[in-house]
Amino acid sequence: MHAGIPLVEVDRGGQATYHGPGQLIGYLMVNLRERGPGDIVRWLEEGLISALDSLGLQAVRRDTPPKAQSLVGVWTPEHKKVASIGMRIRGGVTSHGFALNIAPDLAAFSTFTACGLPEVSMASLAEMAAAVGKPAPAEGAAREAVAAALGAV
Repeated sequence: MHAGIPLVEVDRGGQATYHGPGQLIGYLMVNLRERGPGDIVRWLEEGLISALDSLGLQAVRRDTPPKAQSLVGVWTPEHKKVASIGMRIRGGVTSHGFALNIAPDLAAFSTFTACGLPEVSMASLAEMAAAVGKPAPAEGAAREAVAAALGAV
């Protein structure tokens, strides 16, 4: 327990992250025979970016410089992280997935080093929408946009 948040160790990429109220958490079931692990992560990043675009919010992916901590995830154009991705793929099976910040209490992220990036600031869809004078997307709208962008059936 850290600052009232239970700590759970897991075996997946992405180091420490937070799962809590105000987030959309996604665990994927995909055919790994069609693409490799890196391709799955890029597909997920691009899908989340497309979902945010459909909500009228701009997001980007970032390339990780050589020998740097991973920048996998979805970012605002100002380089605040809005979605964390941490996947484990073993024996052709995925576990874990992504956490998209819709409207969480962002103070929770100040209790640990998110994604192993001490300089990272976290953002939410609510914060992004407010910055462009739009209402925050509802959780249901965000969930539907992500499902559509990822081709969920």
